[in-house]
Amino acid sequence: MKVCVTSSGPDLNSLVDLRFGRCLYFIFVDSEDEDKIDVVPNKGIEAARGAGIQSAQTVIDQGAEAVISGNMGPNSFMVLTSSRIKIFQTLPGLTVKEAIEAFRNNNLPEITQPVGPGFGAKFGRGGHGGRGKGFGLRRRGR
Repeated sequence: MKVCVTSSGPDLNSLVDLRFGRCLYFIFVDSEDEDKIDVVPNKGIEAARGAGIQSAQTVIDQGAEAVISGNMGPNSFMVLTSSRIKIFQTLPGLTVKEAIEAFRNNNLPEITQPVGPGFGAKFGRGGHGGRGKGFGLRRRGR
């Protein structure tokens, strides 16, 4: 299975970048053969808007079947899941190699809704889409 890991650097010993849309690199790894890797700089990081959507499109174009990241906003979540790509959440401080190993051992929870700052969910606990008025959107006058 081809897995995409968001990364802060260009190799397997780099830390997982907990941001999806604005991660520095995507590292694509064959979960059965770690020697097959592709490193793709994330061009979405430069986007003024829509970084999550651009980043999700990169993952789709590379043929990934699963993504490992820390946070996943609503736009990237929608694009990835509509393409039948499974999303898994990792803890801070893991290297890409450690995250792949945790994935192989079924030790990463699957993300079934947007997660991260402002999106309600934390690692290992469910959330309910933020503040109850959409995915972390603020109402006027607050």
